[in-house]
Amino acid sequence: MSWLPGLITATPEEGFQLAIKLSRMAVKFTQPDDAVRSRLRKDYENNADSLTMASQVVAINFQTIAAANRYWNS
Repeated sequence: MSWLPGLITATPEEGFQLAIKLSRMAVKFTQPDDAVRSRLRKDYENNADSLTMASQVVAINFQTIAAANRYWNS
């Protein structure tokens, strides 16, 4: 089974969790080396601008998932 079987979720909370997973997987695919990601994490984990940008990526992914789920209004 794929790590991403689809964008449809039962609830907005599940959709938000999926948005986080999508964001994390994008980083993992962009930088597949665990050691490099661990080393880089120290650079951004205490940087407000970096954390704000990470939140923006999650928010964009959540918008996509919400649209795919018709904003859970069905």
